[in-house]
Amino acid sequence: MKKKLMTLSFGIGAFIAADQAIAQQARNCAPHEMVIERLADRYGESRQSIGLAANNAVIEVFASLETGSWTITVTAPGGPTCMVASGQHFQALAEALPNTDAPA
Repeated sequence: MKKKLMTLSFGIGAFIAADQAIAQQARNCAPHEMVIERLADRYGESRQSIGLAANNAVIEVFASLETGSWTITVTAPGGPTCMVASGQHFQALAEALPNTDAPA
């Protein structure tokens, strides 16, 4: 009985956490064009890089080279664009790969 109760409480906790995550994510999502416009107007950010995730979601990094602010967005196929992270002190880097042929 205790095992069933413990399993049930973990299940309820996971459901509540997932529900809160979905609600929070929904507040950070909008149509792609609206997100791009808002990042440009409010923060002076433009797209610095773009990539395709394994689930075919488009990952974009927006940043302002003047202020250093940055934002990472994810756009699911056919879905809205969601802002998933943001911060300060953006730096554009083009680092070379380390030489793996040289002995250590």
